[in-house]
Amino acid sequence: MTGEDAERLSEDDARILGLESDAITGHTLKLMVLEPGGQPLDLNRLRRTVSGRLAGQPRATQRVVDDSDGPRWAHDPDFDITTHVRRRATSTDLWHTVGELMAEHLDHSRPLWAFDVIGPLADGREVIAARIHHAMADGIAGVRFLDSVLFDPHPDPPARVGTGRAAASSRLTEARRMPEALLRELGRPVPRSPFDRPVGAARELAFTVVPLAGLKAVGASRPDRATVNDVLLAVVAGGLRDWLSPDGAAVHGLRAQVPVSLHHRDEAAADMGNRDSFINVDLPLAERDPLTRLDLIRAETARRKQLGDAEELFDLFHALGRLRHVGAAAQRLAGSAREFSVAISNVPGPGASVGVAGRRVLHLFSSSEPAVHHALRISAISCAGDVGIGLCTDPHALPDVARLADRIEASYTELHTAALR
Repeated sequence: MTGEDAERLSEDDARILGLESDAITGHTLKLMVLEPGGQPLDLNRLRRTVSGRLAGQPRATQRVVDDSDGPRWAHDPDFDITTHVRRRATSTDLWHTVGELMAEHLDHSRPLWAFDVIGPLADGREVIAARIHHAMADGIAGVRFLDSVLFDPHPDPPARVGTGRAAASSRLTEARRMPEALLRELGRPVPRSPFDRPVGAARELAFTVVPLAGLKAVGASRPDRATVNDVLLAVVAGGLRDWLSPDGAAVHGLRAQVPVSLHHRDEAAADMGNRDSFINVDLPLAERDPLTRLDLIRAETARRKQLGDAEELFDLFHALGRLRHVGAAAQRLAGSAREFSVAISNVPGPGASVGVAGRRVLHLFSSSEPAVHHALRISAISCAGDVGIGLCTDPHALPDVARLADRIEASYTELHTAALR
């Protein structure tokens, strides 16, 4: 492979870039709430710090250009740190300001990232909204990027995750397993999703926090131990149940698409791009008992992981991608509202407390945008002892997302109390 070929966007990165439209911006947003300081954050100092760390992150100074062979990464000769690290005028409502940023497209004539400093707020806290285009980095790679260029040095870098199965299968075995994984994860149409609504350009965000130790304690209390992600899915399921049916009327189950990172443990921090697959998990919203909901979810995710569905689907979609029209049809099927109702991601962030410019990060949140026929997106990220949960909608399609944040918090309390009673 030549150096020129190495600079071309991967199939996944190019596909994600191609999804951008008037309504879809294509980026993720990481929100850092900083502790109050004696003075407002020194923007020029922050720019110098970030600029001094970019040498190890080639994508940070590259923009996307198109030529006859498709999009490729090219050095931006006019790169200017002041256009990427800047202060955003704050409205009276922080969440309105963050919603505006979520709805604002990144400038394709420049590298596809931006850090916006918001505040100081009335209590002295300041907020940094970091936007990174999904064509540049997926969830895991995005956290590594922040750790490399923004966070102060700390003893515990973000966990490197990978699903690597213990034993490699033969090509014949893999070929046989792929259709089985396809039937398990796709091809099981669900009833019409309550989130299957047209999505416009407006964005509304809401956030809540649950303690990581509490999620672990709930998982450890079950006869068949549940993972943190299982417990998180059960907490979200309880919140969705109450939000969709506040009067207690019967609710149907929802199918969640759960991204699975296939990044290797030995990757360097500069290894960007997308290496995500997924599994689909049925959320038993009709089940009243929170512990039974958790046990049902744990059993399903354990089976999916044991069968290696995420890896199989990754291989399958990349194989089909070589057949242009077939690959596009497969992607449309996987993203259909008949295959899943809501995407729920969970990315491991720093295990230790982190800071920016000497100011401790009180809370770290993640937000990913909704998609066509998927008007709600739920994203979680851990930081030190907390898990921040971000909700993103088009408020014209799906209003009152702040109440869902409240119901997720109440669902955590209900599950934790029931598990440890």
